[in-house]
Amino acid sequence: MALGAPVLANDYTILAPAAPGGGWDQTARTMQEVLRAEGISDSVQVQNVPGAGGTVGLAQFASSSAGKGDQLIVGGYVMVGAILTNQSPVSLADVTPIARLTGEYEAIVVPTASPIQTIEELVEMLKAEPGAVSWAGGSAGGADHIAVGLLANAAGVDPTAINYIAYSGGGEALAAILGNQVTAGISSLGEFKPQADAGTLRILAVTSEERVEGVDAPTLTEAGLDVVLQNWRMVAAAPGISAEDEAVIAADIETLATSAAWQEALVTKGWADTYLAGEEFRAQLAEDTATTEAILKDIGLVE
Repeated sequence: MALGAPVLANDYTILAPAAPGGGWDQTARTMQEVLRAEGISDSVQVQNVPGAGGTVGLAQFASSSAGKGDQLIVGGYVMVGAILTNQSPVSLADVTPIARLTGEYEAIVVPTASPIQTIEELVEMLKAEPGAVSWAGGSAGGADHIAVGLLANAAGVDPTAINYIAYSGGGEALAAILGNQVTAGISSLGEFKPQADAGTLRILAVTSEERVEGVDAPTLTEAGLDVVLQNWRMVAAAPGISAEDEAVIAADIETLATSAAWQEALVTKGWADTYLAGEEFRAQLAEDTATTEAILKDIGLVE
């Protein structure tokens, strides 16, 4: 390409490795809207490939998109755990990590009609009979599951005794919670906040360090449980792409992350801006993988 020649906008396909309605799907579709609205890309498609905490989609992406500079996948902290618990032959080393985009704290909820009014009451039930308290959340070994394991640990309950029911999409978990099929639910705050605001769910606690503005619920730390957890989300490109393609994608994602439309979407959805790119992000990813492996061994999900 001659210097000074106009760079043509990439047409992107973004793979959301989960069912519609969850955090990854929301991230992919928000990216789609902003990439188009900001004129970064003329055409952006989103595909959903659910299953096994994102590892089904990840494996499909790694094999079918190799060398293609127009293919992206969203993922995050949940995927780090799922790769370990599912003993996935494909890992994040098999794609090209571009940037961490957002972070979100977890929320523990019950239906408004539930007799459980506080996080303390739920923890007492858990201590009395761990198996009798059922939790609806995302995939096994993901952020939701890890948070329940950490909560059990902090409450002095054997984390391997928790009754955790994994759902492949946020929509399915929400239906189980609202349908009183489980005792409590856990997921990213943004997935539950609309229902909490509408009065159908009660937020018992959040996993942030400090109380979240606009959310009438204590932190787990306030409730005497030493648990802080942030569920982050990222975007990666295909394996085996050229340095030129990687540079174009990185520039497009930086333009997205710093745009007014993206910043507005973060506020609307209650996502924190945790943008981190390049080598710094890759170093953070390696650190998070090591930490997650230690936690998963502790709660008996990884040998």
